[in-house]
Amino acid sequence: MKTLYLECGMGAAGDMLTAALLELLPNPDSFLAELNALGLPGISVTRSSASKCGIRGTHVSVRINGAEESAHFTLEEEQVHSHTSLSGSDHHHNHENSPEQESFHGHNDLHHSHASLQGIEHIVSSLPLSNTVRQNILSVYGLIAEAESHVHGVPVNEIHFHEVGTMDAVADVTAVCLLMERLAPEQVIVSPIHVGSGTVRCAHGIFPVPAPATAEILRGIPIYGGSVRGELCTPTGAALLRYFADAFGEMPVMKVSAIGCGMGTKDFSTANCIRAFLGETENDSDTVVQFSCNLDDMTAEELAFASEMLYDAGALEVFSLPAGMKKSRPGFLLCVLCPIDRKEEVACRLFRHTTTLGIRETLVRRRTLARRTETKKTPFGPMRIKHSAGFGVTREKYEYEDLARVAREQGISLREVIAAISEEETT
Repeated sequence: MKTLYLECGMGAAGDMLTAALLELLPNPDSFLAELNALGLPGISVTRSSASKCGIRGTHVSVRINGAEESAHFTLEEEQVHSHTSLSGSDHHHNHENSPEQESFHGHNDLHHSHASLQGIEHIVSSLPLSNTVRQNILSVYGLIAEAESHVHGVPVNEIHFHEVGTMDAVADVTAVCLLMERLAPEQVIVSPIHVGSGTVRCAHGIFPVPAPATAEILRGIPIYGGSVRGELCTPTGAALLRYFADAFGEMPVMKVSAIGCGMGTKDFSTANCIRAFLGETENDSDTVVQFSCNLDDMTAEELAFASEMLYDAGALEVFSLPAGMKKSRPGFLLCVLCPIDRKEEVACRLFRHTTTLGIRETLVRRRTLARRTETKKTPFGPMRIKHSAGFGVTREKYEYEDLARVAREQGISLREVIAAISEEETT
């Protein structure tokens, strides 16, 4: 399976993701030429070589009407406003940039404009993009708008963006969506995301890291802080990771064919970069998602029905174990394994058919025997038999449903059915 793994040990921003993915292409300059030919108003995107802590990578710059917009605001500088000012009205923002307050990726103050979600849709609709890329861009912005709406209690249609609405951010989101289409990974796995620590100062005051909107976008995703003082993950970076990731966790066993390193602007004791690994995992069944949750207020009948619904949604395995709960209550640990491409439906059914308030998600690797099924003639008619092999072993077993059907029809036990088939095979 073609797999893309994104290592976000120093956070994520749109330009860094663009640079990392760009390095995975055999001809990045050709891609940049195509990107610049799209007709994004006033936009010019270039790349240059950069080095952080002795690691070489690529830095991507976006110029608007010839001037480099090097200042993506810190997260709360990117917060939306519920006012009804016209999209595109200009504002100046002045901030003190102490090491604790300054954005990690080295973004300073610049002249920015406000833009509505409808304004973004108008820009994107005029670009010569595939329907898939166009929808992906709008979906990424939709995630940001929904987060801002939740944080500020403002309807989505009244949301106005700061940094995430300006043309440099539109260029970053468009570039990442185009690169994802060009690379066409079958699965995208993202490491836990380093969000930084401390506080950031902005026009609206001082906020903790991660600030509210980014924290909302990253809800349910594994994140962590650290000793680096500052904001490591921008809302644009957070939304891109959330939208494209199929799972979050450690790097799977994979044969890596290309490595990309996207650089930020600032220098720190740890390399300010995102690394992207493109390669092949052994097969589709090697990596699966495991959901688990603790339950102490469901009956056995309800649990059995929930298991049926989970299997219907594509779960590979559903099982429960007795567990001691809070206040000495007896309960269950419910575990569900499912393919990565079925995880959203399985997660929805877990919430719908159980009483859990939260589920844990883990990416796990499996080792499986190669399996095949054939139909075999028996004294009781055609029956399916499952063969499995690998790791020095071979096994075969008649399909349970076929054995059970014959046992009911003949009024005998499963063991008697198997014995009758074996006796016929030896004569």
